[in-house]
Amino acid sequence: MLHYNEGVFFSYDVATGKSIDLTSKIPTTFWNEEDDHPVVKPPHPAIGWTKDSDAVLLTDGWDIWKVPVHGGPAVNLTVNGKKEKIRYRRRFRLDPDEKGIDLSAPMYVAAYGEWTKKQGIGLIEPGKPGIRMLQWGDAAYTQLTKSKKSDTYLYTRENTQEYPDYYVADNSLANGRKITDANPQQGDFLWPKGVKLVDYTSTRGEKLQAALYLPANYEPGKHYPTIVYIYEKLSQGANTYPQPGYNGFSISAYTSNGYAVLEPDIVYKVNDPGVSAVACVVPAVKAAIASGVVDAQRVAIHGHSWGGYQTAFLVTQTDIFRAAIAGAPLTDMVSMYSLIYWNTGGTNQAIFESSQGRFAGGYWENQEAYLRNSPVYYAKNVKTPLIILSNDKDGAVDHTQAIEYYNTLRRLGKPVIMLEYKGENHGLRKPENMKDYTVRMKEFFDHYLMDKPAPKWMEEGIPALKMKDHLDERTKQMTKPAAAQGSMQ
Repeated sequence: MLHYNEGVFFSYDVATGKSIDLTSKIPTTFWNEEDDHPVVKPPHPAIGWTKDSDAVLLTDGWDIWKVPVHGGPAVNLTVNGKKEKIRYRRRFRLDPDEKGIDLSAPMYVAAYGEWTKKQGIGLIEPGKPGIRMLQWGDAAYTQLTKSKKSDTYLYTRENTQEYPDYYVADNSLANGRKITDANPQQGDFLWPKGVKLVDYTSTRGEKLQAALYLPANYEPGKHYPTIVYIYEKLSQGANTYPQPGYNGFSISAYTSNGYAVLEPDIVYKVNDPGVSAVACVVPAVKAAIASGVVDAQRVAIHGHSWGGYQTAFLVTQTDIFRAAIAGAPLTDMVSMYSLIYWNTGGTNQAIFESSQGRFAGGYWENQEAYLRNSPVYYAKNVKTPLIILSNDKDGAVDHTQAIEYYNTLRRLGKPVIMLEYKGENHGLRKPENMKDYTVRMKEFFDHYLMDKPAPKWMEEGIPALKMKDHLDERTKQMTKPAAAQGSMQ
């Protein structure tokens, strides 16, 4: 058996009751050093046992190590992952019926460039140190399988412009032949021109990156209206195919309509989740503007759930955004702390102390930090036009969080709109509501970033008694064919 305690992996022999320290003397660490939650740092997941049960494969987040379970020196199989800033953390399991990892056979490993975002597939050959890269480039390789009866391999490749189609190749994976064309309709639409990596530094000195998706009509030298989408770390998705969708925000839908999209990384300091977002997002926006792609006067921001919280907080701390949409946001860390997480029936307390909240203790012992990071207490600073989405049956972020923030902003005379879809939970599920929200979001951003006329619902609001008629009429309008061929409406 393998178990982990206080930064060390141990093997445990059930028959003898003997436990052996496997990793404390290896010159690396097997816990996630980058985890920024106020709890004991978790280990990187073990890759697996060898077929003979004499060793286990572990990763330190960069390299793959063969660690004998009965004592003896460990071997770094990939050698230079940490040095070259390439992460080897996942092995492709080619035989679904295998009983352990056969080290006498070649091992195919997923590779990820921490700062280049390049991805690939590497090969560890039996008895040879290091790894040989078979595929490596500005793409993502998420699947690799092998025929049971031949040396024929199947893998997927994708990036911002290529759908994840299947390729067939021999064991070298060279000259892969594309055998599927699963998304031919993409050719009928405008699509992102590509993605740029934006390097920036947080106000606390942390080196970070953002993925900047270029609009379909991108021309070097021109500046474009830009939507900033936030959650936590997002730049690692730079080579992932942006699937279109109609449940709120969609990268490909906005890039097809003349927008750039920025997805920055956010890292956190304990007791300051909101302050940390400001420290990371604002420098990312400024760096994207400096890249020459982003129009400094036409930048908006959107996030949902944790991203909604950060959006709601950011607009209290900066005027860099021309418009903002906060979906299902936490707004008062004190009142939210002891409310119920209705989707499971527990309280929210663990979220604040050991999960995304990243607070050291409850609000009674850390009150200033809870208040310092609560959007509602800075509502007087808001100048950015804001939409708040919150549903009455939200079982993750209590509906009262949005009501508290919205009513405070209204009392202060701030430019705020609240959207509520009756009967919906944390995320929209009814197709008509998903489509309605998607269209409203675009109408809102189009008004503030594209200078299009504001629709009536934005200017006058809709009384609750007339909401059904209003939604019915919008449904009729949205079923009409799109006028602009090529863009996703």
